[in-house]
Amino acid sequence: MLYHIFYPLSADHPVFNVFRYITFRSAYSGLTALGICLLMGPYMIRTLRKYQIREKIRKDGPQQHMVKSGTPTMGGLLILCASLTSTLLWSDLANRYIWVILFAGLGFGAIGLFDDVLKLKRGMGLKAREKFFFQLVLGSVIAIYLVYFDANRAEFATLLYVPFLKQFKLDLGFGYLLLIVFIIVGTSNAVNLTDGLDGLAIGPIIVATITYTGIVYLCGHFNFAEYLQIQHIKGAGEIAVLSSAVVGASLGFLWFNSYPAQMFMGDVGSLSLGAILGSIAVISKHELLLVLVGGIFVIEALSVIIQVGYFKYTGGKRFFKMAPLHHHFEQLGWEEPKVIVRFWIIAVVLAMIGLSTLKLR
Repeated sequence: MLYHIFYPLSADHPVFNVFRYITFRSAYSGLTALGICLLMGPYMIRTLRKYQIREKIRKDGPQQHMVKSGTPTMGGLLILCASLTSTLLWSDLANRYIWVILFAGLGFGAIGLFDDVLKLKRGMGLKAREKFFFQLVLGSVIAIYLVYFDANRAEFATLLYVPFLKQFKLDLGFGYLLLIVFIIVGTSNAVNLTDGLDGLAIGPIIVATITYTGIVYLCGHFNFAEYLQIQHIKGAGEIAVLSSAVVGASLGFLWFNSYPAQMFMGDVGSLSLGAILGSIAVISKHELLLVLVGGIFVIEALSVIIQVGYFKYTGGKRFFKMAPLHHHFEQLGWEEPKVIVRFWIIAVVLAMIGLSTLKLR
């Protein structure tokens, strides 16, 4: 909105030319979202408490978590509102990718919100197959648009680029559409599984989103993309304004979600943030890199898959003491803050390795 108001004035008033630059708008988009969260956070917590929107801790989880019962939840609404407001203020609203990612975030957020509300009302949210169905529908809509309706991507819409390899690429055809759905839905659920300790999920989200903010900026800049031998994607640089808003909002939320948490994000936060991250990875044509950059989420999801598979195969034995993986370390005696910070460190290391692939091609 501000871009459309002030940039046209730059012809007569050069000072407004600053709104032309993605870096300027990205910085202030992040600061705006951060400010909104810090200002509205206390009010959000009071409101959630007033209406008894509180977390119910499962009895089959770690016993030390029972003290968290009653903590306000659905704080992901704060992240979504701050991100949306800041994006609408600072981004070029004519950019199609902004709307694709907002559709992903708000769509998956709506699924999470409905799930959270059902948990509060009847103690049980959406059935897994119901949630998965709605996620598949939304993921398919995004995939179909990117593959078949985005003219800017016609030449490379179904190509899969592989990290560390310069010219190697695979044309997956229809299979690429399925890959898009898998990445968006998979990332959304992986973030949801990771959200089990105070600040555990939001930390890697911040790290991964910052990483992809840099990637989309480079992809959208023809000279940088050519130098790094990555696919230039017209308009992708504008995504940095949105992703910066997500980073700012996530930092603001972390202020209240850090140990001991004053509120949790709920499914409305974890599902939407995962969908946003997955969508950015797909649009930037760095979807495989998400395995590294979002490695914490991949590891957490795999731990659940291994636990369930091993349990069924052995007739009741457990591979981990408890899944997802962060609970396994808690059962080994690690204090919650130690698990959280060490997972954050791993997230940073994986992101650095992921960024190195931009040059190591």
